[in-house]
Amino acid sequence: MKSSFVTLAGRPSSGKSTLINQICGHKVSIVSRTPQTTRNIIRGVYTESRGQLVFQDTPGYHLSDKKLNVELKQITETAVDDAELILYVVDCMREPGEEEKKILEYLSAGNTRIVVALNKTDSLELPEPNKSITLESLGNFLRKNLKKIHRERDVAVVNVSARTGEGVKELLDAMFEFAPEGEQMYPDDIYTDQDVSFRISEIIREKAINRTREEVPHSMYVEIADIEMNGTPPDEQLWVRAFLVVESESQKGILIGSAGEKIRAIKAAAKREIKGIFPYPVTLDLRVKVNKNWRKKGNLLKGLINQG
Repeated sequence: MKSSFVTLAGRPSSGKSTLINQICGHKVSIVSRTPQTTRNIIRGVYTESRGQLVFQDTPGYHLSDKKLNVELKQITETAVDDAELILYVVDCMREPGEEEKKILEYLSAGNTRIVVALNKTDSLELPEPNKSITLESLGNFLRKNLKKIHRERDVAVVNVSARTGEGVKELLDAMFEFAPEGEQMYPDDIYTDQDVSFRISEIIREKAINRTREEVPHSMYVEIADIEMNGTPPDEQLWVRAFLVVESESQKGILIGSAGEKIRAIKAAAKREIKGIFPYPVTLDLRVKVNKNWRKKGNLLKGLINQG
């Protein structure tokens, strides 16, 4: 049997979270058009007859001196350092930039086997400004910059679409080819090891991110104040009290919306998805509060990014 931890790496918005959800067949990692949605190591488990792959989704690798971005970059680098197998996700819709070069430089410093997923290949026929990007040019760029990898046979490149699932079978074939022999780490029916509080907080954050814009998505986090199970089987009910926390009163007003319209929409969308996970009724009390300049508070940042 094959068994391996697989660490995902790539630039923000390269499609890592969508890909891990597609592979695992369940919503494991939240997805948004907003870059740098992922702030933690998110694990998804894929099990089949050949063995088990435990995927570790990481924050997008972003070059920035902001305190939160530095912490997120360190998370990714540590996960890559400890990886048994690396799944490097490349966005085919974007020209390789400085971040891509830094990622390749970092990956090339080790000797871990790497599977490269050239993602969004279903979109390569789009009109300008994407005509200059071809799979051939990306392949040449990757080969040139991965030349420090010890052996060519330790790198595989696969064309995929995380959105449609095209190429995922070939991607899995490549990963199982590289994965070592080992024991199964999780039961067959497990697709993530996230605890209840973290899953709920991520669902709430996703619904809020997708209903806001500009700086607000990066300026908020979710605090689970209370979570408890009421009643006895089969009449159990899950009760959750949570806060969307932002940095300023103006951001609080944006999240609440006119006459509370936006926070009600966020709450309703989050509640629908949470109810789809748990087999009992869910009560969600969701409010908004301010924690000024929270992104500059080191202890809080470390606590947030070590959840899950």
